[in-house]
This record gives sequence, structure tokens and C-alpha cells, in this order.
Amino acid sequence: MNKKLGAIALVGASAVVLAGCSGGTAAAPEEPSTGEVTVWLVGTDTPQTARDYLVDTFAEENDGWTINIEEKTWADVSDTYTAALSSNDAPDVVEVGNTQALGFADAGLFADLSDIEGELGDMVQGLVDAGTYDGSLYAAPYYAGGRIVFYTPQIVGDTLPATLDEYVAQGTAITTDTVSGIFAPGKDWYNALPYVWANGGEIAVQDGDVWDAQFSSPESITGLEMLQDVYENASVAPVDGNERLGNIAFCAGEVGFLSSPAWAEGNLTGAWPWGDEAAGEEVSEGCPDTYASDLSAFALPGMTAGETAPIFAGGSNLGVAYKSDSPEKAKAALAIMLSDGYQELLAAQGLVPGLLSAASALPDTASAKAQGEALANSKGTPASPQWSEVEAAQLIPDALVKIAQGGDVAAIAAELDTAIEAILND
Repeated sequence: MNKKLGAIALVGASAVVLAGCSGGTAAAPEEPSTGEVTVWLVGTDTPQTARDYLVDTFAEENDGWTINIEEKTWADVSDTYTAALSSNDAPDVVEVGNTQALGFADAGLFADLSDIEGELGDMVQGLVDAGTYDGSLYAAPYYAGGRIVFYTPQIVGDTLPATLDEYVAQGTAITTDTVSGIFAPGKDWYNALPYVWANGGEIAVQDGDVWDAQFSSPESITGLEMLQDVYENASVAPVDGNERLGNIAFCAGEVGFLSSPAWAEGNLTGAWPWGDEAAGEEVSEGCPDTYASDLSAFALPGMTAGETAPIFAGGSNLGVAYKSDSPEKAKAALAIMLSDGYQELLAAQGLVPGLLSAASALPDTASAKAQGEALANSKGTPASPQWSEVEAAQLIPDALVKIAQGGDVAAIAAELDTAIEAILND
């Protein structure tokens, strides 16, 4: 997700494109002796230190070759990746969300990485599973991230909620016309899922070959009704907005509790500015010292004191394009991105590295501790190659917007289940 969660990051392929046309068998073309490997990274999560490390190390290890890094958005993953990866001018290495990897592998757009898997170190198993299709690795772990709750005592005081009910109540109590006690825009489905999961609900469960969507179950309805309470009484975030504006609102003193990926601490403190000046966005240098100096975080509490709520396990995987002109050099670039040196640079930014051996480089901060607690009770989306189509169709965000607008929760959930099952069981 991203991300970030994300996130809370979508594949823009139609059902026809994604339907079971996995890896072809045509012979690979002969690789040139010199050239350029294009790497697509999504957003600003990857720090400049890591980008420089990849460029420099690849050039040192591959005489006559260079790396070209292009930064994409999660909207690009949804709208342009499939066409680009299918073209004769495909990028070589691409970052995708961990929930999307199976869809690209199923569509035959990623190369099999089995030949280098043993050289990639001690990878995080959950991300290995996310990138494994039909028994083979097609998308290697990149990094993981968990959402935690950022706050400053200036807004919320010194007493923190011990349960999810207390979290909602405290958020409601500090909400005004201009301050969201809980920043909860309607399209932020990554932060919506914990309300469902904490109450015992699920997205969908599989029975044999059939998927049964669960948003209309009694447990999920309870969670969605709790979420609607947040939308209506604890948040003044745009009901049709996403989480992107959360950092800006927080730094303006307009948010009490901000649930965001742990690496966002760097955005809030100014260590890692955000905003794309080239795209006309204002570049923020972080929150004023009034907030940044006392910034802290905790894991979202669960229904019982002492427990955390299940959170969405966000993260990214890396795939080599099946149609890459230089697949061996692309794999060499990917191997650098899975090296300790590179992964430790990700960890230093607060991203949970795809290599277990690089975890020691995570910062010793309140947010890192909170992320560890949160990820210990995390869940993912249904493990179906068709799930990427559910994300691309924006089914969950659209349903949540309706709930945020005061719609009938049970009716909206039933419609959502019908739409999800139509895709997963196609």
C-alpha cells in the first residue's frame, strides 16, 4: 500500500485480461551487452538513499549498464500497469501492492523468479506468500507496513483509549466543526477493515472453490455500524476523500487520532517531506514543532483492553516484467533491492524490510514499537488472483462512501457482497 497501507493501490485490468492467461513459453530474446534497466517505484515511500544505492551498486556490478528509476502513483498501478507490462516497451522491474501481485502473475505479466529465489535471503514469509502463484515465486517481498495511530497530547490529552469503543468515544468527544477526532475519509478502506475484523467479521471466506463474501454477516454489520458512527460523529474528513490529506490536516492541528503507516512519522516530523512539486502539489516540511516535538503513536486497540485490533498488513512486492528486454539484468537489479544494504535503508525510514535480516535497522521509536505490536495482529485480503479486480473496481471504497453519507449499512453491505462474489467466483 500502500500502502499504505496502504493504502491503503490497485490493478487496472479487466476480467478478460486477468483471466488465467499465465506465463507463456516463448524463448527469451538474447540480451544486449549494454543498456538501461527501468525500475518503476510507487510513490515516495522508497527513500532517496535507497534509490541512490540501487543506481550506484548496479552500475558498479554491471559494466555498461545503468538504472532508470521512474516514480509512479498507485493510480498508475490501477490504470496503466497492465497495458505497459503487455507492451513491447515494458519496464523491467515494477513495484506493486502485496494484494495485487497474484493478479499480475495470473495474467502472465511477471517472470518466474524461482531461479534466483534461493539467492534472495531470508524473506518475510507473508510477502513471499503474497507473491507466490501456482507454487512459484513471481513477486519478491519489498517491504511491509502497518498502520498505527499518531497523536499529540496537545489535541487528545494524556489519556489514551484502551479499547476500540473508547477510541471511538474519545474521538467523538474531541471532534469539532474543524477538528476530526478520528481522521476517517470515506474511501480509506484500509483503515475501515479493522472495525469489521475487530467485531469478528471478514471480507470473504473460501469454501472449496467458492468464495462467500462476508460484509453482510452480523459481525461485519456491527463493525460497519461502528464505522458509520465514526464517519458521522468523530470525523470531519471528506466523506468521498482518501487518506492522502491526513498528514496535512494533522499538521494543521485539525486531527486528534491519525491512523497511518508507521513510516509517515518522517512526513510528520519533517524528516521526509512529502508532496510532488512537479505535479503542482505543495511540498510539506512536516508539522510545526508544537506538534512534531510531542508526536507519539500507539497500536489501534481491540474490543478488549490489552488487545490490539486486527489491522491490514500492507506492503509491496517486486516483479520482473515477463516482456522485459533484459530479464537477467532486471533480476540483477531486483537482487540488489533484496540485499541487506538496500533493505536496511528502507528499514531506517520505518518500513518493515522484506528481509528479516535487515529488521535490526528499524528505528527505536514509539512508532516502530507500535507498528510491531500492530503487525503482530494483522490480516490480509482474500488470496485470490481475482482480488485485484475487486480493488480495481473500487467496490469497497464506493460502498464506504455510501455508508459515510448515512446510507443503510445492511443494504449497502449486501450489495457489496454480491459484487465481490461476482468477481471472485467468475
